[in-house]
Amino acid sequence: MATIDLRSLPQEELTAQLQSNGYPAFRAKQIREWLDRGVTDFDKMTNLPKDLRQKLAEIYTVPGVTILRKLVSAIDGTVKYLFQLDDGETVESVLMQYKHGWSQCLSTQVGCKMGCTFCATGMGGFIRNLSAAEMIGQIEAAQQDTGIRVSSIVLMGMGEPLDNYEQVVRFLRMLGEEGGVHIGMRHISLSTCGVVPGIYRLMEEQIPLTLSISLHAPNDEIRSRSMPINRRWPMKELLCACRDYIDATGRRISFEYAMIDGVNDSDAHAAELADRLHGMLCHVNLIPVNAVEGKAQRRSSRERIQSFMNVLEKKGINATVRRTLGADINASCGQLRRQQNQQEHTENSRPLEDRKEALP
Repeated sequence: MATIDLRSLPQEELTAQLQSNGYPAFRAKQIREWLDRGVTDFDKMTNLPKDLRQKLAEIYTVPGVTILRKLVSAIDGTVKYLFQLDDGETVESVLMQYKHGWSQCLSTQVGCKMGCTFCATGMGGFIRNLSAAEMIGQIEAAQQDTGIRVSSIVLMGMGEPLDNYEQVVRFLRMLGEEGGVHIGMRHISLSTCGVVPGIYRLMEEQIPLTLSISLHAPNDEIRSRSMPINRRWPMKELLCACRDYIDATGRRISFEYAMIDGVNDSDAHAAELADRLHGMLCHVNLIPVNAVEGKAQRRSSRERIQSFMNVLEKKGINATVRRTLGADINASCGQLRRQQNQQEHTENSRPLEDRKEALP
């Protein structure tokens, strides 16, 4: 039975495996070219010997990513996908257009363990990690669907990237390979809610991506209420890891800060945040929080956000307000999958006779 995920093998590993089975190294390049063209049926890889095609079918699988639902914003053209995986699970991804090109926000897990109170993804719990192939598949599916080329990636969709460390790093390494999507590391942003050991592991990798920290609070009291991970790695420990990361890599860190009305958005909160970040090579990205069904939080007013940013800048902290995209399609991750799951649950809860009547 085929058990090895072929699409998640970097070129070097695939070459080594083929050579161990007596095939020349150039066959790995041919296989990769077929995969990059979207061909996953080994019988259709016509420049490979028949015995190799049979061997591939026996040993390997190629995970698929298909579009289950697609929403397009009438306001700014943002595209939100609900992708279905081979086991029937679903993940979300968002395609956004900026002046520099198209950026795609990818998921790294089905669900999430972290339980942040302002996030829709964690409301359904954690199901499983994604493979590197399933991450790449999100890019390939979006590019094939739209005909555009994705030029930058944000690992800020469903899941915590550093909780799926090995597959995420494998994915990042594969992005740098020739052919396929081939996106340089300086066009990649990885967002973590604060998995401190993962930050230190990533520091050792020396991958020149942009590290983003979902901070969302100026102190432990507020952060622990909204982000349970803070009870495991409080802010002092997290920010120490950030300073070590900056010292080791020379790269600026971006702090994500969701502006929640009456919770973390006062001028006093801004001053406290600025004092904590003083002297650090960093940038603060203020995010007007999205409304989530079942969650009570509301986004801060424009005036409050502007005042908060002014306090940061007066204290020497560079800050910007994230542009809101896809507001008419609930573009923040987790909501579309939750709607789909609720719909399926409702359908499955109906009497069998009623469900039969609804079939075409």
